[in-house]
Amino acid sequence: MNGITSITTGGVALGALLTLALTTVGCAKDLPAVEQLPTVRELPDPFCFLDGTRVKNRQDWSRRRTELKEIIQHYGYGHLPPAPKNVKAQPQEANRIEAIGATERRLMLTMGPEDKVLAALVLTIPDGKGPFPAIIVGDLSWGKVKEPIVAEVIKRGYILAEFDRTAFAADGKDRAKGLYPCYPDGDFAALAAWAWGFHRVADYLLTLPNVDGNRIAVTGHSRGGKAALLAGAFDERIALTAPNNSGCGGAGCTRFLYGKCESIGAITKNFPFWFHPRFAQFVTQVERLPFDQHSIKALVAPRALLSTEGMEDIWANPPGTQLTHQAAKVVYDFLGAGGRIGVVYRPGGHGHNLQDWQTLLDFADAQFFGKDVKRRFDDLPYPDDSKRGFSWTAPAKP
Repeated sequence: MNGITSITTGGVALGALLTLALTTVGCAKDLPAVEQLPTVRELPDPFCFLDGTRVKNRQDWSRRRTELKEIIQHYGYGHLPPAPKNVKAQPQEANRIEAIGATERRLMLTMGPEDKVLAALVLTIPDGKGPFPAIIVGDLSWGKVKEPIVAEVIKRGYILAEFDRTAFAADGKDRAKGLYPCYPDGDFAALAAWAWGFHRVADYLLTLPNVDGNRIAVTGHSRGGKAALLAGAFDERIALTAPNNSGCGGAGCTRFLYGKCESIGAITKNFPFWFHPRFAQFVTQVERLPFDQHSIKALVAPRALLSTEGMEDIWANPPGTQLTHQAAKVVYDFLGAGGRIGVVYRPGGHGHNLQDWQTLLDFADAQFFGKDVKRRFDDLPYPDDSKRGFSWTAPAKP
């Protein structure tokens, strides 16, 4: 396997430089330009504050998490728009599905300034009063989840909520629809808009008496998985985050590339509209990027996180996902939540198949209900590259 040579630039140096440039967290204009950032060839230390000090306890981690959110939005995805208070649903039709004991309800969500943001939502609800846990998936633009998968979700006692993430931002250069005209001062790109869409579906689900608001999961495939991970990182109401085959900009690694996988250069050339323009500035200087994908995974902690991967999906950098999993688990262990992060590899390539969904449902059953499932969520199939990937450790617990 091929990797990037790892040489560490201390977190203190990075923190000191950022502190000089950052007057207050949340003031993006004061973060340093890309060329002013130091070279950090290993995965950046998630426990290092901007002032060079390190996290010592859970209260410190809460503050550090706020800093990471600002850094990740500023240099990577742009800032998610503010949450509106007017999410409503207009029922369109309902269909009984006798074969699986469920009802399918089609709705149109409205929200945002003057209710101008519209998004299709399809709920498949098991028979009974509930409350039921719910799984939100944003890939409706590719078609509904296949019937055998829907049947499995219903059999397990979950609501399936499918929405069209492209209603919030086109999967292309078109900025005339979705959130862009409604929030003209925003700097968000498509992935941030799609993550915002997950949050709005959660807003609506939390109004329903048959939804268990403490057991909401999000998932998505490929670019949809990137958005699902970002959604889970930025909304603590989401109890389980499950990106599938999400690769670069998702669960994969930016600094360490194994084989012929997607890089910042490739993704920003082919899909520049997914990211803030600043992200493309790291194409030839990835070591200056002040976060990597383990940082986004760490924002999910201590809530449940599962990455599902295909071992033949080389473009999605599955060994890199193993490395970011190992790095993020250090944060999970620090928070006493090491059992809430998992990664599962299956044979095969790029897809979101029944096996992936069964893995997610097993993980959800274990996390939400403490069920004893006959599956491991911590098998790491690739050679351990963590010593090269990062030298930092968790702070000693007081």
